[in-house]
Amino acid sequence: MADTLDRQARLDKIVQLIAENMVAEVCSLYVLRADSVLELYATEGLNPGSVHLAQLQLGQGLVGTIAATARPLNLSQAQDHPAFTYLPETGEEIYKSFLGVPILRAGRTLGVLVVQNKSARQYREEESEALETVAMVVAEMIAAGGLEGLQRPGVTLDLSRPVSFEGVTLSDGIGLGRVVLHEPRVVVTNLFNEHAEDEVLRLNDALAELRLSIENMLARRDIAAEGEHRAVLEAYRMFAHDRGWVRRLEEAVRNGLTAEAAVEKVQSDMRARMMHLTDPYIRERMHDFDDLANRLLRQLIGRVDGAIDEIDDAIVIARNMGAAQLLDYRRERLRGLVLEEGAATSHVVIVARALGIPVVGQVTGAVSMAENGDMAIVDGEDGQVHLRPMSDVAETYADRIDFRTRRRERYAGLRDKPCVTRDGVRIDLQMNAGLLVDLPQLAEAGAEGIGLFRTELQFMVASTMPRASDQQRLYTAVLDAAGDKPVTFRTLDVGGDKLLPYLAQLQEENPALGYRAVRLALDRPGLMRTQLRALMKAAAGRELRIMFPMITDAAELRAARELVDLERAHLHRFGHESPKAVKIGAMIEVPGLLYQLDEVMALLDFASVGSNDLFQFFNAVDRGNPRVANRFSDLSPAFLRALKDIVDAGHRHDVPVTLCGEMAGRPIATMALVAIGFRSISMAPPSIGPVKSMLLELDVGAVRAIVERHLASQAPMADLKAELADFARAGGVPI
Repeated sequence: MADTLDRQARLDKIVQLIAENMVAEVCSLYVLRADSVLELYATEGLNPGSVHLAQLQLGQGLVGTIAATARPLNLSQAQDHPAFTYLPETGEEIYKSFLGVPILRAGRTLGVLVVQNKSARQYREEESEALETVAMVVAEMIAAGGLEGLQRPGVTLDLSRPVSFEGVTLSDGIGLGRVVLHEPRVVVTNLFNEHAEDEVLRLNDALAELRLSIENMLARRDIAAEGEHRAVLEAYRMFAHDRGWVRRLEEAVRNGLTAEAAVEKVQSDMRARMMHLTDPYIRERMHDFDDLANRLLRQLIGRVDGAIDEIDDAIVIARNMGAAQLLDYRRERLRGLVLEEGAATSHVVIVARALGIPVVGQVTGAVSMAENGDMAIVDGEDGQVHLRPMSDVAETYADRIDFRTRRRERYAGLRDKPCVTRDGVRIDLQMNAGLLVDLPQLAEAGAEGIGLFRTELQFMVASTMPRASDQQRLYTAVLDAAGDKPVTFRTLDVGGDKLLPYLAQLQEENPALGYRAVRLALDRPGLMRTQLRALMKAAAGRELRIMFPMITDAAELRAARELVDLERAHLHRFGHESPKAVKIGAMIEVPGLLYQLDEVMALLDFASVGSNDLFQFFNAVDRGNPRVANRFSDLSPAFLRALKDIVDAGHRHDVPVTLCGEMAGRPIATMALVAIGFRSISMAPPSIGPVKSMLLELDVGAVRAIVERHLASQAPMADLKAELADFARAGGVPI
């Protein structure tokens, strides 16, 4: 690597040396290009003319299988393996034995290193370990740009060049700033040891210090400011004492690596193999293992904390992270979040959305390609991430951020203005919330109350079941922050895709249609009653609004009301002050409830339409499935008729009906909702400004005529969106 050779000569020398020392007749180096093609970059023993010509797709042949699975292959009869693919240009058909290992860096496969022999033999374990060690050295050379000039179009391994990623939008917005790696990568520069036993001693000393630091953190769980969850620390303790992990570390050291390089090698091997597993529990353990290995690396080099605090405009990049870990960062410095994994229902995404932080997920390779301090752009509108962008790209995004800022300022000017349409219809705009960090937006957005407070978020971001006192403290803080404005608390809505790590879950084929929300809560009355008691104590002397989710029939609502009555009687019996009034509501999100509306409304003080789930169940469409998510429209006459039936039932029974869901946050959809009779809607805080701006210019009577005409038509349009957009443009209504 240090030789003064040109790049191709250096690669040729490396494969020649490996072949000599492994007593192998062939040694070949394949590099994985950005287009998922493995290209032969150097060989000793195969046809030299096949270099840069021989290619395999990721997953094709033995080499492609190794790259796809990040696992070595050790075969005495390579051609008998079902994945074997013959490349005639290489001349490898005469070689029987085969040993191939992935070239890994930070868990990312960069290529494959192979040795072959004519005789049928099984390579020894120490030979495989030695080849993996060499592969790690080659990985550092590739990642450092050591192949620059040889790379074909599309290969983006140089960490100084601009690179863009396509991901999935998880939270809207645009962020421009500098990279902060959530777990900053420790760059290991000293790879080879001179005295293996000395390095083993260093490794064991660092392990002892690591174990002691974990025990100290576990012993201090009573300190609220601690950032790590106890369950995570318990997992760290288990890993730190795992004999298999320690044995692999020591073997890597005895094979010639320094303690730091051994940790990086074993960490990279483990991560690459676990990344292909789909079990969510095991993948969470992978994040725990990553954190532990990074802590051990920092221990070895004498750096206790790898965080960067001096960057004011931080774009945090992580493979994944917990919600509590995001809250450890100072909000005023955060400009965006990039996740290699992540989903819309991930805890960290829920918190980021509440904080108004743009998030792009499913950005494969972002951690490996980023360095602390790199310029970065997070485009939460189009699901793109740009690392080290060209100046013209950065300027374009700066203009977009400036435009969004001016637009927010315009909406802020409407904050204190009553939401009354041009023809005098008053619309109540409320906000959705779920955490204490949401509460400042109540005043900032000009919301007239909290139409949906998701109590389950407190449970989802915690590592253990929140005590009754913890719940009461949160609910008290919410009511105090709201003052005279109403707050509607939705009782615990877990199950389905909202899993609690400390609550046993059954495997279900259709979890969204299974054991969740009020179904689970009614079967666990202790859980429900604890929450109801905390709510009532928090609302002492004030009005309390309780809303039950996923009500499917009137019998469930009666059972839930009975639990409320039991808790009110309990408070009275033990001399606790009761709420001034308790209002009972239900989420209407199960289509079967549409045929029990009169019966259900007679039991309610208010109702709220959960448009997300109702639309999903109404159309039998999975909102998370890209093949069908956009196939149907919530502005179809069929769905709007169902919503109108709910509003009409509310009017018949004098029960106020609100709608909360993504539909409420879109100005064009709000036009239709107001037209069919909704006078109260609840949405994410950032949506209140655009919706209010539209409503102030809207003539409800005019839009009602358009919508009712289509709802009454025998041949209705598939979607009212286009006609509503034309109406808005013609009337100067901003949408």
